Amino acid sequence: MTIKAVIFDLGNTLLYFDGNWPEVFSRANQGMTDSLVQAGLALDREQFVKDFRERLDAYHNQREIDFLELSTARILEDTLAAHGFLSVREKVKMEALAGLYAASQEFWIPEEDLIPTMEALQLSGIRMGVISNAGDDRDVQTLVDKARIRPYLEYILTSAASGMRKPDHRIFALGLQFFGLSPMEVVMVGDTLNADILGANLMGITSVWITRRADTANNRAVLEKIKPNAVIETLADLPELLRSLNNREN
Repeated sequence: MTIKAVIFDLGNTLLYFDGNWPEVFSRANQGMTDSLVQAGLALDREQFVKDFRERLDAYHNQREIDFLELSTARILEDTLAAHGFLSVREKVKMEALAGLYAASQEFWIPEEDLIPTMEALQLSGIRMGVISNAGDDRDVQTLVDKARIRPYLEYILTSAASGMRKPDHRIFALGLQFFGLSPMEVVMVGDTLNADILGANLMGITSVWITRRADTANNRAVLEKIKPNAVIETLADLPELLRSLNNREN
């Protein structure tokens, strides 16, 4: 069958992080607590941040086991409740999360070949979407708009919005359902073997591992166990790969 759609991962596939994480975390904590205090919550900032980060770390560890996404909003809500703030308005929580994620958003940079590749795919009739493992849907939507790629994307799904994380086959099934395509008509492009590639393989979707930013401890640990259907180094390599796959099928 002909490849008709590409589903992309987001981080380290379409965008890369060009910042210092410890500094960003510090600014994120400040942004979140500033927002809460300005909304009238009498926080012990230091203790609140400590508790929030401990809950967040535990959640991040657990979600890699059960592939379920509670969302950062849920962790914030639980931390607020533990500190006695049981009826915080939704707007206050959303603004606190915006303050948290604003610290990192400026450091996510579009790959240089991102727009040219998407333009080439669009011109060739390939449909495109994103499935991203992320704790906050609004953060991903902001990053998509910041990168100016929404016009190329028909579909954007996050684990925060769906409650499921890659490699859970159900999150890929939602993408196939949206496009109305079979697994054989779709390609998944991502940098993480045990999420993007494993999930696509389990679903029967052609898996394409992009290696430009894939030299990580997690990937090295499963290098011999999880095999992609194809490998590219950069996004610019993708149009030719798709032509090759379609010519092979035909």
